[in-house]
Amino acid sequence: MKHPLRARGFTLIEVLLATVLLAAGMALALAAVRSTLAISSRGEAVASGNERMRAVEGFLRRRLVSAMPLPMQRDALNGSAKVFTGTPQQLRFVADVPNYLGRGGPYLHTLEVSGNGDKQELRIGLTLLQNGELLEENPPRGSELLADDLKQVKLRYRGIDTNTGAMGRWQDSWDSPGRMPALVSIDITPARGPAWPPLVVALPQYGVAGSWR
Repeated sequence: MKHPLRARGFTLIEVLLATVLLAAGMALALAAVRSTLAISSRGEAVASGNERMRAVEGFLRRRLVSAMPLPMQRDALNGSAKVFTGTPQQLRFVADVPNYLGRGGPYLHTLEVSGNGDKQELRIGLTLLQNGELLEENPPRGSELLADDLKQVKLRYRGIDTNTGAMGRWQDSWDSPGRMPALVSIDITPARGPAWPPLVVALPQYGVAGSWR
């Protein structure tokens, strides 16, 4: 007489092997999820950085192309007027602003770089200008942050030679009474990621302060 078949269970080795395979599968799945999340985070960071870059450069371009040769400072000795001044870390000019930025009308724009190392900031200050006089608001209006966590910001200027009429070379400063540069260049390098595309803006040209060329 034959004995009935007995149910065969799993051996300890089979159980251990299955556990190892399950753990390996879960580890691979977790690694894949982490990789996907990292790629997604990097993509979002790049998209956010590009959006910020376009917003800042668009704002600066609109402000600079609106520059006007209105006196923001006069020499007490000869009466000459400064309508644009620039250094490697700061530039100042006058332009009308829309109502959402102020009260409307001409404002002195002060674009400046502050901080050092990888913590530099690009800020802009607006001060109302009436009849050649600066009118500070009460309470004082602070400068607005345009971009932070920057490694380097470089401002340069290029003007037209009044003697030859030819375009001059790029220079690190601008201090010509009654004249604005023909071109302004702004180079921005963030602390992380590649440098922004160079922003070169052509300013409107006038013959003398207050009249079209």
